[in-house]
Amino acid sequence: MFSFAITHMPRNERRLYLTFDDGPHPSITPDVLQILDQYAVKATFFCVGENIQTYPEIFQLLKNKGHGVGNHSFSHRNGWKTTNAEYLSDIEACENFTKTGLFRPPYGKLSISQAKILSRHYRIVLWSLLSRDYDESLLGEKILRTLLSSTKSGDIIVFHDSAKAYPRMIQVLPFYLEAMLEKGFTFDVIPPRI
Repeated sequence: MFSFAITHMPRNERRLYLTFDDGPHPSITPDVLQILDQYAVKATFFCVGENIQTYPEIFQLLKNKGHGVGNHSFSHRNGWKTTNAEYLSDIEACENFTKTGLFRPPYGKLSISQAKILSRHYRIVLWSLLSRDYDESLLGEKILRTLLSSTKSGDIIVFHDSAKAYPRMIQVLPFYLEAMLEKGFTFDVIPPRI
């Protein structure tokens, strides 16, 4: 499957690719945007279509601020538990909003046949570094330590702008950004599929 997806960007520059999954969220996404503004950092938001439909003003706000957007399906379906037809239809419904040709499968799960079909029309974006901010058993300090010790040039890093991840994400994100900027990294958006 990985031949159909990217897990990192070029490693030859001190550049990182911060991503957020599962939004937009009416109160959490604006908090994330405020932190990103504070550090002058751009990120790519892999949005769920249902959330875009419910909170279009938040979706527009993140685009207006120069952040990238990608498709995280319309209803956050697990590709391993969904027929190809249902899965592809769900992704197409979200693409009507995002229109960038970037797709991240919810849970990172899609079948080989789904990946083959999707790779014809989308850049499938996985990750090289998962914050695990959604894991309620982890303390923010542990998440931060892991991120700081594991980050390398070209990494695609996943956070979540969701209620479940919020307590850890909001604690870790400012410290992570500050540390990476001090180390000379820059942050960029993942370019749309051309």
